[in-house]
Amino acid sequence: MKRVFSGIQPTGDLHIGNYLGAIRNWVKIGEQIGKDAIFCIVDYHAITIPHDRELLGRLTFDAALANMAAGLDPNKIVLFAQSHVPEHLELGWVFSTQTPLGELERMTQFKDKSEQHSVLAGLLMYPVLQAADILLYKADTVPVGEDQIQHIELTREIARRFNAKFSPENPVFPEPKASIDKSAARVPGLDNSGKMSKSKNNTLELLEPQAALWDKIRVAPTDPARVRRNDPGTPEKCVIFSYHKLFSNLDTIQEVDVGCRTAGIGCIDCKKLLMVGLMETLEPIQARAAHFQAHPHEVTDALVAGAEHCQKIARETMLEVRDAIGLLRPNSIRPVIQ
Repeated sequence: MKRVFSGIQPTGDLHIGNYLGAIRNWVKIGEQIGKDAIFCIVDYHAITIPHDRELLGRLTFDAALANMAAGLDPNKIVLFAQSHVPEHLELGWVFSTQTPLGELERMTQFKDKSEQHSVLAGLLMYPVLQAADILLYKADTVPVGEDQIQHIELTREIARRFNAKFSPENPVFPEPKASIDKSAARVPGLDNSGKMSKSKNNTLELLEPQAALWDKIRVAPTDPARVRRNDPGTPEKCVIFSYHKLFSNLDTIQEVDVGCRTAGIGCIDCKKLLMVGLMETLEPIQARAAHFQAHPHEVTDALVAGAEHCQKIARETMLEVRDAIGLLRPNSIRPVIQ
């Protein structure tokens, strides 16, 4: 990895799926490559579907705070808000003039989201702006989930097409590769109906108070076979056991496994044991979040510093892009003064 870029939308509170599936890996990457690890709160992407204008700024701040609380250290990595670097939109426009409409209409996420929301031009152009986000910093590696691989393939095609057309002798852009963290957990939702997702309202949030987390876990479904306390069950059928494998120590996992199969423990006991391991992970994150909530300038200062760092890179890239496509530099001619 020479430079890594990834982003997260400010669409609500981060949950344990975000943490185990992405942020934990981002922290590890930052430890490896420092300031060449660039992470972005992609607030322009958040407006491709209906949004609350009164909340967008607050959600962007909260997303930055939660990521910092989860371990992203702006002294080691770069964290910024997409809208604070206007070159993202400029490069997105350039790419939009070179991307066939049919390629965008074939994007799986566009098809899915267009069934849920009014079809706006921004929703169609989402992957073009995403390509600009990545290529603006000439990132060679993009940590993403499997649902984003198609978008990264389009990003590679956009880079390839631009280089071949405008700069074949000296390519402007690398062709970035998607990086799938094999150790990343695919966290099931509390309702055990698939992936944990804010849109499904089946999440355990990183910064949720312990009492609120317990209220959710206490009523979460378990193995349907365990109708009564003395009914044996199958742990593999229970979402709570899935969480134990993510948060509990080996002794507890084995205790729960045997206890479920033999009816040695009840489902409520199993859930109480889960809370111990879950809070061991979440309490340090929540303590850091409380610190940042008491010192909000540390979050805003990090975003300002991150945007300044990124804008230097972005301006250099856009000079290359403008020259490559043939735009006139503003200092290339002298105005005639009458």
